[in-house]
Amino acid sequence: MNESFYRYRGTDGDWQQFDSTGGTASNWDSSIQHGSPPLALLTRAIERQAPTGMRIGRLALDILGAIPVVPVQVRCWVSRPGSRICLMTAEMTAGSQRAVARVNAWLLATSDTHDAALDRFPPLRRVPDTGFRNAWQGRPGYLETVTWIPQPDDAGAAVAWMSPLVSLVDGEEPTDLQRLAMVVDSANGVGAALDPDEYLFMNTDTTVHLHRAPVGSEFALRARGSIGPDGVGVTTAEVFDADGFIGTSAQTLLVQRR
Repeated sequence: MNESFYRYRGTDGDWQQFDSTGGTASNWDSSIQHGSPPLALLTRAIERQAPTGMRIGRLALDILGAIPVVPVQVRCWVSRPGSRICLMTAEMTAGSQRAVARVNAWLLATSDTHDAALDRFPPLRRVPDTGFRNAWQGRPGYLETVTWIPQPDDAGAAVAWMSPLVSLVDGEEPTDLQRLAMVVDSANGVGAALDPDEYLFMNTDTTVHLHRAPVGSEFALRARGSIGPDGVGVTTAEVFDADGFIGTSAQTLLVQRR
């Protein structure tokens, strides 16, 4: 198993350069990347340039095309400056400098609101591991780099606790937000409403809203998939860490019969 998703190669102007390892490979096609590694790498770029005293409240990944498992370049910039609300953008290119992924992040000034804090859902508690992982169990690539521990849910959704088993970039310790980004794109698989041997349901985006900063390295996704009659679907999920509910995610799906 690879020890990281990416290997840092240096900088070229505004661009940081990375080699993509086999651990980034999608369960749909081993020649392209799963969505979580690019989301995490672009989140890393934003965190490194984020203004002091601000926190990311929303991450919105748009997958602009198939992301090949090849060397990639990443850059980041401020799209909308502000002392209380700031929009930052990070972009990934691959191969012939074609943009393959972009993340827009809203950062907001932090303040003390402990007396007003409110969660919609109680914390999720772990149940014993059954040994089952996912409908793609045994496929190489990304799924070898994360834990995937399903558990039952009274609300009828699908729930899995997930944690990265590798680092994001070689030789670096990921932040808690980067660790969440390394697994949250898997909500589509957790909440799968269709058999992946019969249908393709690839997400074109992942949007994450966080009312609280994530803590730790293990996160639960309580996900539900909805499939329309014309080849379009949506997966929504509630996101938890060990302390409780931290936010939501949503993904748009392209649905095709195999």
